[in-house]
Amino acid sequence: MAQSQIRSMILILITGVFFVGAVIVTHNMLTEPYPGHNDFMSRWEGARSFWIDHLNPYGDEASLNIQKQIYGRAVVEGEDPGFFAYPMYTAVLIWPLVYMDYAWASAIWMVLLAAFLIGSLFFLLDLFRWRIASWLLGILCVWVLLFYYSARGLILGQVGVVVYFLELVTLWALIKDKSILAGIALAISTVKPQMGFLIVPFFLLWGLRYRRWKFIGSFVVAMLMLLAVSFLLQPSWLGDWLKQLGNYTSYTALGSPVWIVTSYYLHLGNWAELLISGLLGLSMLVTWYWVLRGHPEQFMWAAVMTLTVTHLIAPRTATPHYVVFIIPLMFYFAILVQRNRRRGNLWVMLWLLLLLVVPWVHFLLTVDKHFEHPSIYLPLPFILFFLLWYTRRLWWNNSPEFVRQFDMRAYSRAPLQ
Repeated sequence: MAQSQIRSMILILITGVFFVGAVIVTHNMLTEPYPGHNDFMSRWEGARSFWIDHLNPYGDEASLNIQKQIYGRAVVEGEDPGFFAYPMYTAVLIWPLVYMDYAWASAIWMVLLAAFLIGSLFFLLDLFRWRIASWLLGILCVWVLLFYYSARGLILGQVGVVVYFLELVTLWALIKDKSILAGIALAISTVKPQMGFLIVPFFLLWGLRYRRWKFIGSFVVAMLMLLAVSFLLQPSWLGDWLKQLGNYTSYTALGSPVWIVTSYYLHLGNWAELLISGLLGLSMLVTWYWVLRGHPEQFMWAAVMTLTVTHLIAPRTATPHYVVFIIPLMFYFAILVQRNRRRGNLWVMLWLLLLLVVPWVHFLLTVDKHFEHPSIYLPLPFILFFLLWYTRRLWWNNSPEFVRQFDMRAYSRAPLQ
């Protein structure tokens, strides 16, 4: 057996032992004595009701099962009914966890989310070519779990953390010319459509424009498989799901960050929200136009801008979704270290401390009856939106090598077929 194979087996063994140990500790110290993860509970119980009780996960009986798990009773008016409210293939993805006690299922889920957060960090380091000091890497691995938005995702068991990981894998795979991986990851990321309703069409348009047929093909095949399995398992799922989505705004207090500014604070009404959202969307479309005209160095910047606009205008977002903003933060940290080799790591440490403390202090000072104050949704996405525009040339000049060398001029001259 080759030495490399032995090392790989040892690494897999160590990773497996560490994962099992982390699950046991999480179960014994968190999920068993302090049951929660309500976002995951709705998905888990809906999937359990389908696989074990043979119920429609969107039906009244499954919804009652979810409510009994969360509240111990049926909901009363004004409470979140905890509907399953996700595409049917979510039940397929969660399927292995429904045959065990919820405390163990949620422990496994929490450790998986933590692994996705740490794993995303390594993808970002590779994407931004950041040769990071070992001690700073260790600090970043801890920081990425304690950062307010990611920590809240861990506490709630938010599927949004998985979607962030898959969207990042898609971006990384496209830049690294791993088209099949990109297509499969992007298809699975649609498990939470409000996080990808802009980035998915952008990636697909880019793939079509520059003939990344393996990427397009793998996405289409993976998406068709997910939909086919969903319809085979629950033929009525699409209409049932859309019906639950239609009821979503009736029990959610907050809309998008743009809505919070225009309606919650300024009381301007829907016209102001539509106007500001339209202007933000138009600015995003400008970035798409530049990239699709043949500017490869702008691809990553446009993708991050698209994710930012998504979470500014999406009809309903959640602060755990803001883990996507770790992408631009790591870019700026990498540039900071590259341009200031003597004190760059120290500056990164100071920024990490600031970004760790301020959101938690903001939350603690404004929390109202265990609910986040609307103001906590605002600073990060708006700041990053304007920062991305202001530093756009910094992104263009530091785009990954593969993208920079991609011969867009040939594609620009050639007619689409």
